[in-house]
Amino acid sequence: MRQDAIEDAARFLWAAWQERRLVEALPENLRPRDVEEGYAIQDALAELAGPSIGWKIAATSKDGQKHIGVDEPLGARLFQRFAHGDGAALPAGSLHMRVAEAEFAYRMGRGLPPRGRPYTMDEVMAAVDTLHLAIEVPDSRYRDYANVGAPQIVAEDACACFFVLGPEAKGWRAVDLSKHAVSLYKNGAVAGTGSGANVLGDPRLALAWLANDRAKRGAGLKAGEVITTGTCVKPAGIAPGDKVTADFGALGQVSASFTV
Repeated sequence: MRQDAIEDAARFLWAAWQERRLVEALPENLRPRDVEEGYAIQDALAELAGPSIGWKIAATSKDGQKHIGVDEPLGARLFQRFAHGDGAALPAGSLHMRVAEAEFAYRMGRGLPPRGRPYTMDEVMAAVDTLHLAIEVPDSRYRDYANVGAPQIVAEDACACFFVLGPEAKGWRAVDLSKHAVSLYKNGAVAGTGSGANVLGDPRLALAWLANDRAKRGAGLKAGEVITTGTCVKPAGIAPGDKVTADFGALGQVSASFTV
């Protein structure tokens, strides 16, 4: 795919994002033929959207992969302009997907640059500084995002949108996150339950996957970056006026509310 087509595709997607406009797909002449071209468009999109605070991992559950027709996770940027703190009020009126997800998010203490062999999970975890509780509110610029295919999903930043970074979870290294129960409440009622096992079997595996995927793509992970690893519960539908709280038991809670 020519560089000018990559940049035109990024501009097309960013315009749709800014205008809160849904599109059926990228124009045929700007459509990525594979995931590699999708990531090239995502890189160009990042030049338009501005700095990121880290990464999200999409499609880390079998149900999530089946829903959008992919067979592996997808990496995408968490843009700083869409990142918020615990208790944030987020505009939901223009959201297309209108769901909220409860996630574990790691902050890297040191970088993991590209190298000649894959990083082990232990090496990746040794590079982590803190674990945080998080809520992701994904969204898509595609009207029928479940059927446009992995290359186009990657190109538009894998349904990234709002991200709420909650408090640091104390004592998390002593906890088996794969077995740790997580609940998502909407307006005080349970909207979903799950555990870290819904994230590729273990959030640590998801983080290791991203570290090696980013290294393979020549960038790696950097110190200070936040990586949210995928939803622990089935995404809960939201609308303006709702409040959601992700409850991680002894590790704490994080909340967000939604406005028009």
